[in-house]
Amino acid sequence: MTLTRHRKILKLGFPFEVLNKDLKLIFASNLVGAFGDGLYAYLLPYYMAEMLRASPVEVGILYAVMSLTAAFTLLIAGMIADEYDRKKIMIVGWIMWLPAPLIFSLAGNWIQMLPGMILWGFWLGGPTSTAYITTAADKNKVTLTFTALSAAWSFGYIFSPALGGYLAEIIDMQIVFYSAFTLYALAGFILIFISSQHAKSYKQRPSEERYSFFKLLRTRKLLILSLFFALTMFILMLFRPFVPQFLADAYGYGDFEIGVLGSVSFFGSAVLGILLGKLGDKWRKTYALAASMSLCCISLILLLSFGDFQILIVTFFVAGGSYVTWSLMSAVVGPLAPESIRARWVSIPQTLGMFSSFIAPYIGGVLYDFSPYYPFLAAITITPFLALLASARLFDE
Repeated sequence: MTLTRHRKILKLGFPFEVLNKDLKLIFASNLVGAFGDGLYAYLLPYYMAEMLRASPVEVGILYAVMSLTAAFTLLIAGMIADEYDRKKIMIVGWIMWLPAPLIFSLAGNWIQMLPGMILWGFWLGGPTSTAYITTAADKNKVTLTFTALSAAWSFGYIFSPALGGYLAEIIDMQIVFYSAFTLYALAGFILIFISSQHAKSYKQRPSEERYSFFKLLRTRKLLILSLFFALTMFILMLFRPFVPQFLADAYGYGDFEIGVLGSVSFFGSAVLGILLGKLGDKWRKTYALAASMSLCCISLILLLSFGDFQILIVTFFVAGGSYVTWSLMSAVVGPLAPESIRARWVSIPQTLGMFSSFIAPYIGGVLYDFSPYYPFLAAITITPFLALLASARLFDE
């Protein structure tokens, strides 16, 4: 094999080579926005509990409100993203997030966090970006494209939780929230430079491809996908908001240590996400989903079994494999939909997923009140079942 051929293979194997100019700009936007988000998002449940004296149930209520808002906005985004310029809707999505960290910085109790959680729940970019990416991506590299873009979020989160925890410890959380506001604004600004994208007109499609929106709603494959998405999101949101608090309650770790472990989990998400993307494109996207759920189960078993910081570093790296679940589901769902109604089609499982998960943090809070171990034990019980479902080829691509 020649050196030129070796170089060509290495170039093709490098995950970010699958991104065109527009997708690279989206990668940059995700990276900047995620860095801002990561400064406080991982610490936020801990901040609510320690600084605002919110109980686990009240923390669960706040996250339930955010999820419920997300459910409604995902459905709305799916409808308008097939009618208007998807680029502009993605930019508006960042604009809606801008006031959230400012509201958090001013809140004196958990009730005053509610307006910020509502705005933080505006996920206009969910089905919009899924439709945009699916249309712009190389059709043979869809899974790797989604996980590479997800890696941008992960890379943004690698250092930001630790930095956010450090700044909160030596200064206060106000500077953390203000920094997040600035980076959100920059993330939206970057998207100004991507190409506009409109859904292909319904009337331009051949008659045999003119599937109606309501006909797609009744398809078995879409219903199965939606139910799977709903159950998966429910389980993930049952325990995830309480991980930082568990580290504090069970093992006595503070802001900085919790932030470091959050950074490790997102580093694991970047590395394992790319590997899962390659697995999905080489074999099956659903196998990558099954692997993600298996990694989630393994990490939770380790979390409950070992409090040593060095072992927790390994634990949280493995946990990163479950942080790309949304991207993997998008890679499965996106290519199945006709382009003319892709965003609306994608919004159905995403919306049902959010509707099912809005109650999950509340239930997780109730379980956590009984015992900090209960939400995690419930997830350990169900994630192997989800892995089996994903690998059972119930929704073939």
